[in-house]
Amino acid sequence: MLGVAAASAAVVLSASSSALACNIRDFSASASCDGDKGVITVTDTDATGVTATVAVYLENNGSDLRKVGEQEVKGSLTGTTITFAEEWQPNAEYRVHITAGKLVNEDISPNLTTPSKACKTEESPSPSPSPSESDSTSPSPTPSDSASSPQPSPTPSDSESGTPVVNNAPTPAVGDSHLAETGANSNTGLIAGIAAALVVIGGGAIFFGMRRKGGSNR
Repeated sequence: MLGVAAASAAVVLSASSSALACNIRDFSASASCDGDKGVITVTDTDATGVTATVAVYLENNGSDLRKVGEQEVKGSLTGTTITFAEEWQPNAEYRVHITAGKLVNEDISPNLTTPSKACKTEESPSPSPSPSESDSTSPSPTPSDSASSPQPSPTPSDSESGTPVVNNAPTPAVGDSHLAETGANSNTGLIAGIAAALVVIGGGAIFFGMRRKGGSNR
């Protein structure tokens, strides 16, 4: 009788120890937002307080794309939580692996899938005003006539530019040449010479005539 009772007690103690031992069911993971930043939270409810190592990986088509981070956690009956800062994308998949000595070495199943809405939404750019609105609200200034119409630059005179002066005035007619010209081609000089000679001859004649008259009176 005593042997049977002892054996029964050993079985009960073994079962209770197995129930209290750390196992993968003591761990859970979730994705949430801390303000506009994403976080992944892992909770350990192992009442025995075994220290466990938690590693989080971002998955891509069943393969580890990158390791988010790794932390240690010591469970409790009420639950101990650790967080990983991660800017997760909607509907992303993460693998959470738990290692607790020789008791646990496996992933939390199923893998963690993030919510369908991101923590921070992109701000839509403000619409730019249409061409009609911009034309009506802020008309562009009209340039002045002096700015739009460039003034012609002054043409240098013939004397300044060194170009010989060409007289394009029409030559006076032949009939008007004696009235307009006073140079060597005019007959004025010849007429003046003949007049001066006549004056001299006339004066000499008068002079000799007076002398002869004076001589005869004596």
